[in-house]
Amino acid sequence: MNRPTDALRRRLALAAAAAAALPASLLPQAARAQEAWPSKPVKVIVPFPAGGVVDLVTRAITDRLATVLKQPFLVEPRPGANGNIGTEAAARSPADGYTLLTATPATVTQPLLSGTARFKTADFVGLGLVGAPPNLFVVSPSVPAKTLREFVEYARTRPGKLSVSNPGVGTSNHLGQELFFSQTGLQLVDVRYPGQPQMIADLASGQVQFGLLTGALALPHVKEGRLRALAIGAPKRWNELPDLPTVGESGFPEAMFLPWYGLVAPAGTPRPIVRRLSDEILAALANPEVAARLDKMGTQVTPASAEDFDALIRSETERWTRVIRERNIRSES
Repeated sequence: MNRPTDALRRRLALAAAAAAALPASLLPQAARAQEAWPSKPVKVIVPFPAGGVVDLVTRAITDRLATVLKQPFLVEPRPGANGNIGTEAAARSPADGYTLLTATPATVTQPLLSGTARFKTADFVGLGLVGAPPNLFVVSPSVPAKTLREFVEYARTRPGKLSVSNPGVGTSNHLGQELFFSQTGLQLVDVRYPGQPQMIADLASGQVQFGLLTGALALPHVKEGRLRALAIGAPKRWNELPDLPTVGESGFPEAMFLPWYGLVAPAGTPRPIVRRLSDEILAALANPEVAARLDKMGTQVTPASAEDFDALIRSETERWTRVIRERNIRSES
């Protein structure tokens, strides 16, 4: 093979120098795509209020990502319209890996429930599932049932005479109990509340007999005997209540659901960035400090890769489409 002459070597060196001097906008797109990511701060939109559990779970993960990836991960709460405002903003963002979204079941259910939602699940690609704060199936202490199966039998003999607390149409608690009713055929009177905290007094006093409460919120009331927990809506038992069976162990495996949290990015985000984020999220969840931080929030760590999270979102879309249709659920907005 002929070796390049001195003149050719000089021309090649001059060409390389000239290319290096070109503005980035004039470089070939393929070359720009090879730029290291992340090279600037990453924004993570939380579509719910600051200080809430979704915000706190997000920060537990992003603090670790910022340390490992050596760029700030800026958590930006953008609440409103049942999560639609922040989710729509994320869906319209560039698919460049610099805007992410904390997704929840509302990311799936809002397009199914609300005619005003201007996004769909196809607008996003999964990065990684983080965890879920499991719900407890609770009853008033005045209800004689000690297990979930006993409650089902008790309620079946009293159709329309028992009531269930509803913290808001389309919330994970509401949809979870509707899923349970679709599996068991129970008929309970729906009592609306502005949120979960407002339900507790009526559940404790027996004005309302049944409800689903986030584990961390229900725990002190269960331990003090103001509420009776019948089961936990999770695939495994909770360390805080190790004797409490799961809904599957109670005989209703198809009623198991999780109000999950995970990170997604706008559809079209380059796969190398998706893969890097997926790997780093899984690594963060394996970190004992991060896991302990999430556990203190009552959030069970349920790690899943980008591909597995995408599969979960697809299966959740199918399931909630069916439940919403069968139960004739309509958004209040």
